[in-house]
Amino acid sequence: MEVLVDYRAYESELAPLQLDRLAAFVMEQQDCPDKAEASLSFVSSEEIQELNNRYRHIDRPTDVLSFACDTEADDDFGDEESELFELGDVIIAPEVARAQCEEFATTFADELDLLVVHGMLHLLGYDHVRDEDALVMEARERELLSLWKTKNGGK
Repeated sequence: MEVLVDYRAYESELAPLQLDRLAAFVMEQQDCPDKAEASLSFVSSEEIQELNNRYRHIDRPTDVLSFACDTEADDDFGDEESELFELGDVIIAPEVARAQCEEFATTFADELDLLVVHGMLHLLGYDHVRDEDALVMEARERELLSLWKTKNGGK
């Protein structure tokens, strides 16, 4: 499994958080094959607003966007001969995440962890449009974050 990271904003602050390791952990926990790949991009509020407007027709910044590449409906993650299965891209706006910390009574690092897990689960077919789907997705987020913290000594 590989997670590619593009820091267009806040690299010095974000790189030590090892969010790529968290994304890979989600892929492992969701039984993705070794040939799976995803990307994380950290962008400005302006850039995520532009993407949100272009793809969702919502002209305001958001915290996270996910764009699936290869279909998540393909349960076997492509055929055996395939060299790579591209899950897709998770795009996060650290400025928006920081602004949400007070609202949600969380730390910047915890907020980013949640956004990475949330975005990765979207790539893996989870959604929260319907209430019952949101409950399933939120439960899985909590479970993965708890496992991650346990694995990393509560950090």
